[in-house]
Amino acid sequence: MKLVKFDLEENYIKDFVKLAEKIYDTSDNMEDPDSIKKILKGGHPLSKYFTLAKFLVYDDSGIAKGRFCITSYEGDETAYLGFFECVNDAEVAKFLFDSAYSYCSENGFAKIQGPVDASFWIKYRLKINKFDAPYTGEPYNKDYYLKLFEDNGFIVAEHYTSHAFRSVGEEYKNPKFEEHYQEFLNAGYEIRSPKEEEFSQAIDDVYRLVTDLYSDFPIFKDVKQEDFREVFMSYKQIMNMSMTKLAYYNGKAVGFYVSIPDYGNLVYHTGNPVNIAKILMTKKKPKRYVMLYMGVDQQHRGLGKALVYAIMKELMASGLPSIGALMRDGKLTQTYANGDITGVYEYVLLERTIER
Repeated sequence: MKLVKFDLEENYIKDFVKLAEKIYDTSDNMEDPDSIKKILKGGHPLSKYFTLAKFLVYDDSGIAKGRFCITSYEGDETAYLGFFECVNDAEVAKFLFDSAYSYCSENGFAKIQGPVDASFWIKYRLKINKFDAPYTGEPYNKDYYLKLFEDNGFIVAEHYTSHAFRSVGEEYKNPKFEEHYQEFLNAGYEIRSPKEEEFSQAIDDVYRLVTDLYSDFPIFKDVKQEDFREVFMSYKQIMNMSMTKLAYYNGKAVGFYVSIPDYGNLVYHTGNPVNIAKILMTKKKPKRYVMLYMGVDQQHRGLGKALVYAIMKELMASGLPSIGALMRDGKLTQTYANGDITGVYEYVLLERTIER
């Protein structure tokens, strides 16, 4: 086998992208090839924040069998292994992980965490169960990847869950959530969906809250407001505004809940005109919603349940099921509406210490 460290060579970038297309089917390939190429070439809005070392593993016949990147941040002794893809072959995987370990050891890192695709804001975590059709925003991978990581010295550092919730109609009652909701409205809070023309301001409000609320998450790195805005402006094209809520108190945003229709993997493959038509159709008539991000200013405790109920009221009107996505263990959001959960998806962040 052969390890290739590359930079901007088009043939290697092509092999890097094509490997995912070989490993996954068209139905479960969650990689946007255009975005990957931008990241590999340093043209992503967040590229200025990190350094990316890019690698491919080839067999003796010159066929790409694995790939990975090592992301580093100035002043951080942790190396982040991401964009990981590998055939189901223990020998290839060992060569890949040993190569990654050697590179990180030689460059003075204390440990490796992964999978992390360059940034907290791009993609991280490894899926470990329920490998059916992926939902939009899910960090999806092959079911054998956990074994490859664990067989090569990685242990679980963090655990996350997504909850699938049953559909509910307008007859649905949840007195505790309704009471919370009314209490906050009566106390002067405003909970509403942003208008189309308010979207840019809404992103800025979410940025301020996210920066405060997610800063204790593993691998979190702060970014400037203008870069955050550029990354998330594209969400406007796929959101139904009624399913995103902002909470205001005395005119200041103090909470948010961001949801989108479940497009599966369509939004990652917009180069196909058929997919564009399917996206438009799904936006108009969703079959399920994905609740991607939620946060509440810590000075407004209890507001989370009120925000959840505001979203539940929209779901009650539509009669659609939903997924509460990617909640870190120990966060209160994991306990919301437990009686309505129909399935639990699990994800992990792994790490390996580098011996010195």
